[in-house]
Amino acid sequence: MDRLPWSKFHWRVVIALGITWVLDGIEITVAGAIGERLTEEGTLHFTAGQIGLAASIYLLGEVVGALYFGRLADKLGRRKLFIITLGVYLIGNLLTAFSFNFLFFIATRFIAGLGIGGEYAAINSAIDELIPADYRGRVDLAINGTYWLGAMIGAAANIAFLNPDLFDVNLGWRLGLLIGPVIGIAIWGLRRHIPESPRWLLTHGQSDEAERIVDGIERDIEAAGTTLSPVDQSAALLVEEREDPGYKELAQLIVREYPSRAFLGFMLMVTQSFLYNAIFFTFALILGKFYGISGGAVGYFIFPFAVGNLLGPLLLGKLFDTVGRRIMIGGTYCTSAILLFITGLLFKNGSLNATTQTILWCIIFFIASAAASSAYLTVSEIFPLEVRAKAISLFFAVSQFFGGVIAPFLFGKLVDAAGSGPTPDRDPLFWGYTVGAILMFAGGLTAFIYGVNAERQSLENIAKPLSARQVAMASGGASRLTGGLGSGVRRDSGAGLLRSGPPERK
Repeated sequence: MDRLPWSKFHWRVVIALGITWVLDGIEITVAGAIGERLTEEGTLHFTAGQIGLAASIYLLGEVVGALYFGRLADKLGRRKLFIITLGVYLIGNLLTAFSFNFLFFIATRFIAGLGIGGEYAAINSAIDELIPADYRGRVDLAINGTYWLGAMIGAAANIAFLNPDLFDVNLGWRLGLLIGPVIGIAIWGLRRHIPESPRWLLTHGQSDEAERIVDGIERDIEAAGTTLSPVDQSAALLVEEREDPGYKELAQLIVREYPSRAFLGFMLMVTQSFLYNAIFFTFALILGKFYGISGGAVGYFIFPFAVGNLLGPLLLGKLFDTVGRRIMIGGTYCTSAILLFITGLLFKNGSLNATTQTILWCIIFFIASAAASSAYLTVSEIFPLEVRAKAISLFFAVSQFFGGVIAPFLFGKLVDAAGSGPTPDRDPLFWGYTVGAILMFAGGLTAFIYGVNAERQSLENIAKPLSARQVAMASGGASRLTGGLGSGVRRDSGAGLLRSGPPERK
């Protein structure tokens, strides 16, 4: 799979699976923007604390969904799960639009979060296992970055749906929540044409099906006029079916074999999650309280913020495959942290207005968006194939709990602590921004110290599959990876064959 050139097949994968982040971006943008509307009389009349709690409940649903569906993605396959989880999301979000009180609202937000959390594990696994190594970094960043395409769609929708001249105050926010399900239903059919990961099939005793899928992909590429070179047999890896490992075995593996990688994944995921969820879930509340921007007008500020976040991974993504993972991840984390602290000082001193605040956030998160996307890339490629989805789930769950569940609720309380009136206190939020900046900087330092040079490396070269039966060093010397592994193994008969390059033609 790693030797294949970019093709129509890879575009189908990107479009069908990348929709997950678009949906999540719509969800969080709409939820963030309607937060201020839901505090008004004539709607559900929530408090700012309840808005923050609702955001935390949604993210808690993502935690539970990631852990539960992530285990199933390794056991039952990537394809089954990214179809099931999309259905769970659609049901939960559809019900949210019909909320009549706070308990029903947070219950349905929890269900929607379950679906999105499950999507992260299944889809990150599928993407990494289907995309060639030379493109994996930029593609993973771009797909994760499409979250902000969803944010742009959500912001544009909110400009219309939260306009009281167009829609009743208790109707517009409900219509905004239906945007995600409409897009999800439209993409459902396309997902049915995305095959199962051949790598997953080989480790589950389905080598014939794996060969059939890869042969089909290669035929389509050759039919388009591309000649494929033969595979170097020294890159072959002999695997055999084994019992599906659980979270206990994953924990033991992390402690025994990959402690530095586990620490790296934890720091990258938690720090970016805290920063993003703290700021974005309270974006509308801050614009309303400190700058007098409310209702549909919030969308005019969220939209450019989303544009900056979308462009970051798209424009910087190629550098993660060329300059390298370690330098780019550490650099983007530390740079965004420094800029956030400077912006926090300007906010504290009252030197900003709604426009300049948004401009600075656009600059910060142009960089931070690439950093955040690289965290998902990292945890999805540095652990063995058999536990990949569970590893993503585990780190996603931990990061969402510490950085997601806690951060929106905490920052909601900081907004409340600012008080009301013409001059609310800015100090509580300044200290919140400072904590976020410190955490991001710590994440960057961790990447510089413990980062894995995974650029243009096959997944099997980065982390040997647990089901590998024999390993022999291929010619060409040691790996460039931190804690290096052998670059390939010899082919044999009697078991499934997984290659760090794509399978040769029959």
